[in-house]
Amino acid sequence: MVVCGDDGLAHRLAAELRGVYREQVTLVVPPSGHRVRQPVVGRARAASAALLDMVNAAVNRSGNGDQGGTGRELEATEPTDDVLADAGVERATALALVYDDDETNIRAALTARRLNPRLRLVLRLYNRRLGQHIEELLDQSAALATGGGPGSGSGSTTVLSDADTAAPALAATALVGTSKIVEADGILLRAVERNPPRPGEVADPGLCTLALLSATSNDPAGADGSEDSGEHGPQLLPDAAAVEAATGRGTVALEQVSYSGPPLPAGRAGVPAFGELFSRRLRWSLAGLAACVVALAVALMVVTGDHPLHATYVTLLDLFSINEPAHNDDIGRQILQLLSGFVGLLLLPVLLAAVLEALGTFRTASSLRKPPRGLGGHVVLLGLGKIGTRVLTRLREMDIPVVCVEADPEARGMATARRLRVPVVLGDVTQEGVLEAAKIHRAHSLLALTSVDTTNLEAVLYARSVRSRVRVVLRLYDDDFATAAYRTLRAAHPSALTRSRSVTHLAAPSFAGAMMGRQILGAIPVERRVLLFAAVEVAGHPQLEGKTVGEAFRAGAWRVLALEVSDGERGEGAVQQGVRESRLVWELPDTYVLRGSDRVVLAATRRGLAELLGRRARRGVDV
Repeated sequence: MVVCGDDGLAHRLAAELRGVYREQVTLVVPPSGHRVRQPVVGRARAASAALLDMVNAAVNRSGNGDQGGTGRELEATEPTDDVLADAGVERATALALVYDDDETNIRAALTARRLNPRLRLVLRLYNRRLGQHIEELLDQSAALATGGGPGSGSGSTTVLSDADTAAPALAATALVGTSKIVEADGILLRAVERNPPRPGEVADPGLCTLALLSATSNDPAGADGSEDSGEHGPQLLPDAAAVEAATGRGTVALEQVSYSGPPLPAGRAGVPAFGELFSRRLRWSLAGLAACVVALAVALMVVTGDHPLHATYVTLLDLFSINEPAHNDDIGRQILQLLSGFVGLLLLPVLLAAVLEALGTFRTASSLRKPPRGLGGHVVLLGLGKIGTRVLTRLREMDIPVVCVEADPEARGMATARRLRVPVVLGDVTQEGVLEAAKIHRAHSLLALTSVDTTNLEAVLYARSVRSRVRVVLRLYDDDFATAAYRTLRAAHPSALTRSRSVTHLAAPSFAGAMMGRQILGAIPVERRVLLFAAVEVAGHPQLEGKTVGEAFRAGAWRVLALEVSDGERGEGAVQQGVRESRLVWELPDTYVLRGSDRVVLAATRRGLAELLGRRARRGVDV
């Protein structure tokens, strides 16, 4: 395996391949002076080396003769032809290009495909439309070079985005706190954390029980992101006996859901559209003039005895100075006509101001909006970079009110915010008054997604001082820093919900799975641990083929969730056993026998998925 990158994702991906899948990895990174976010990369490399040493030590103690994953590291500014050749791309099974720049990844992918047409390519691209075209181009090139057809499995290409992988989990954490969402290929799964059942109460497992949580909801065990968090950490994929025997522990249940509106409590969405069109001072002026007109019409009706409609009509004529002078009328009528003319003089500048404000509002429709008055129950999103933009799009797809805070007026997500008509506060979030302008005191949750850990932490601490019970989600790169911040915030504010999330921690399993040749649908974090969801062909896996769904389940490793049937396929085995037929058949009975032609969706731990599919992937067979 060859991994090329310039940030923490490359080192975490290398650690994933070495420690979990025990693959031989060559890591290509820029020289020390040219690396992006050097402190984060340095800590990620240290974690990678420590994880490798731990795995090798465990293997040596076991005495099974398996030397586990090994590797080397090369330093190069760019992945040129010579660098890729030196890294052994011609002999490699897979290559991951995870540079932060899309152009660098594309250029290196074209070179690598020429050097090795059978190479499995995994690209990190932010531009999804361009990624689809590049994937088709590279697959077609590999098929022509190897003589295989499309789908022959030779030289496959997978385009992923760390932002797309992490965005559903970040958005879901801000909305419902402890729920996680995986969305891919039309599949939307929601993992819901449920409180421990009361004595005699039967907990609803949903589609299945994915995990047993820590003994207490505030237990920070497992916050370090490791697979083994100790006896008090979460227990992934428990069997029925473990779920029944668990006392005082919450569960994570899987549900299949679709977007049906905002899950947030009903909050004030802001003032009407009229209030956005005209300023408050102008609205008061118009209201005062309208009251004067009504008063004049009533006075005229009393003085002359006219019908209310006729009195109003005459008043308007006097107001616009288009009525006949009241020379021959009584003194009361003359005074009212003079007053109406005076009010008409006041009306002209007010109408002119209204026209100018309306034109200005339409002229600046494409500019940034300010948070409307009365807004409440919204999400405050800090940072409109790659991750923040994707999370903003997810939140607006669910019609969740959002207020963004960004210091750079030229940030990547500013155009998206304008297009979605999302209010944006321009300013440094660490400066006093910025979060107040985003109405943090009435917000439902705070998403701190800037690229600086200390900025995210400072914003969260300040938000806690303004509103102690606001739900906060931090994007933190460093695991040690994340663990310390997580535990301290939970201890200081036990009644408030706090979550720390690392984008590279959420994205690395998907990239590693793609390099191993399998289709990873997504990942769900469970107290800093990760559950993977993958679509797997049953053929060639003795742990699945020929076994029933109940027999194929292995506690703590993997669980079959659904059977995928192609369009027009009958799915005879499932239909005979009374399973509702659809593209994805859920709630499979434990007696259903998995056939070699079946394709299933399963949930697995990282080590469980490596054990289930690792050997087959090494033979170069795509899953």
